Amino acid sequence: MHQTSRLAVFAGHFGSGKTEIAINYSIKLARRGEPVTIVDLDIVNPFFRSSEAKDVLNREGVRVLAPVFAGTTVDVPSLPPEIYSVFQDKRSRVVFDVGGDEKGAAVLGRYHPYFIREPYDMFYVINTKRPLSGCVERIMETLKAVELHSRLKVTHLINNTNLMHETSVEHVLEGQAVVELLSGKLDIPVAYISGTPEILAQLPEDYRDKGFPLELYMHPPWDMD
Repeated sequence: MHQTSRLAVFAGHFGSGKTEIAINYSIKLARRGEPVTIVDLDIVNPFFRSSEAKDVLNREGVRVLAPVFAGTTVDVPSLPPEIYSVFQDKRSRVVFDVGGDEKGAAVLGRYHPYFIREPYDMFYVINTKRPLSGCVERIMETLKAVELHSRLKVTHLINNTNLMHETSVEHVLEGQAVVELLSGKLDIPVAYISGTPEILAQLPEDYRDKGFPLELYMHPPWDMD
């Protein structure tokens, strides 16, 4: 992992895999011995929230802050006041998992006055095999909407192109071509290419330094034993 700011935001369109990456990012920091808090601000997707992996995160030493409705049938979220404390306690690294549309970005926007007080990284996660994410123009449209409603700027892109268990390195490279086009248009660097270690091992040498290996912690409810 590259040297990063204390505050790290992970956003992306529905199905991008940004929650999986946020969880992995948090655990990697914790395994380096750093105090880490992950803030689950994803009020959009009822199936893939970082708080659903709370037990795993807690075992790894990651503190989890989540909306009160996470894990319940309540539709209107109540954000815990402890979230404000993560901006005050500079000793901890903080990872924000943000919902994948304008509503999710607007929740992040509540904390805009705190974000502008110190550097932050905002990673936009892209899976070009998902609907509305297959071309530069569509991705740019959703990325700009997230920036508008969050009032924050995307600082890095992540290529997380995959077809779950059917993913090949060719799929990842096809996605990388699209993400690099977007990077050129927006002048936003590509920070990582994420995937399983088996897939990343097949990347061309030029891309190896961007590899972000994933352990898979999140599973859809229809794919659980």
